[in-house]
Amino acid sequence: MSCYAMIFSPCGGTERIVHAFCKEWKEEVIEIDLSNPDCTGKNTPLCEEDICIIAMPSYGGRAPEAALQRLQAIQGNHAAAILICSYGNRAYEDTLLEMKESAQACGFVCRAAVAAVAEHSIMHVYGTARPDAQDQKELAAFGCAVKEHLKNEIDSGTQLFVPGNHPYKSYGGVPLKPLTDKRCTSCGLCAAKCPVQAISKEHPNKTDTDTCISCMRCIAICPMHARSLQKLLLAASVKKLKKACETRKNNDLFL
Repeated sequence: MSCYAMIFSPCGGTERIVHAFCKEWKEEVIEIDLSNPDCTGKNTPLCEEDICIIAMPSYGGRAPEAALQRLQAIQGNHAAAILICSYGNRAYEDTLLEMKESAQACGFVCRAAVAAVAEHSIMHVYGTARPDAQDQKELAAFGCAVKEHLKNEIDSGTQLFVPGNHPYKSYGGVPLKPLTDKRCTSCGLCAAKCPVQAISKEHPNKTDTDTCISCMRCIAICPMHARSLQKLLLAASVKKLKKACETRKNNDLFL
């Protein structure tokens, strides 16, 4: 048996949740970076005895299309899947359901799911510093509970329940796209690391706003802090979502 973690985590929040979840596991967890633009997943050997964490953020209540496309290149071969979705302290809506159905289509058997809060990647005032110490303790307990569940589970054919609706919630992206200022040195790091290659390698101060998924990785990794969002639009978005995001939300476990 091998343990894998297939993670789409442009800004690191989802990855931190996965690490907290696996903290008490004795097995080595082999990580596959689904946010790497060169990731194909085609050479990932999986078998029925394996455990595979599939982790990604919720974008507007949906799973990121880029993450699902890379997942679809992987043959699950009846490996047990643990779904982990991070969300920015608003709601995760149809994300887990979409992840579950995509994973099943790839041949995974979905055994457990977690929704956990990470600091909002656009509006950092929501979910600030999460997963915090309280979250990490809870996520580690989730991880132990899931391992015990997998060890003791007798396959009765019962489907894992996760919340969500059909049709999935409509999501057309967000209008907030990163801008570049004069501090840009054209180092090209953002272009190399953009999950959807929306940044020109020849002119890394330019972003294809139609391709950009507003994941904010370029802002998070820029060594010169030369990328940011338009301040008025960001402030308006923070105000608009205040009621939905200001109260601390829970982490959820589904077995």
